[in-house]
Amino acid sequence: DLIVHVRDITHPETILQKATVLSVLRNLNLPSRLLDSIVEVHNKVDLIEGYKPAEENALAVSALHGRGLEELKQEIEKKILTATGKKILTVNINLEGPQLSWLYKEATVQEVEVMPEDGTARVKVIIGSSAFGRYKNLFPN
Repeated sequence: DLIVHVRDITHPETILQKATVLSVLRNLNLPSRLLDSIVEVHNKVDLIEGYKPAEENALAVSALHGRGLEELKQEIEKKILTATGKKILTVNINLEGPQLSWLYKEATVQEVEVMPEDGTARVKVIIGSSAFGRYKNLFPN
């Protein structure tokens, strides 16, 4: 669904390495949507003082120091959701009903926050459009 190209931005041949990787990927006859959605990551930016990516849409990270990793995670999540046609939603459910069990079967449950005072829960899920349509039909409230 997604290609993440991580480059050692301190390597003296980093631009040539990028060109080589892109050439190999093109020769694999991958779908253009996949090639157009590559996430470009410049790693080891901690070794270059004041580094700013010269390439549009490149993410600057330092894996060693954790810099930029949250932004990288968010970008990957966004592109995966777009590529797969899924969404992240939070739904409120009644714990006495079958909704939670259904969500575990038909979606990816990420988080469940139980409100014991009223027997409900807030459930964060990754779910496809068709599954969400079925959910709304089964559980209209």
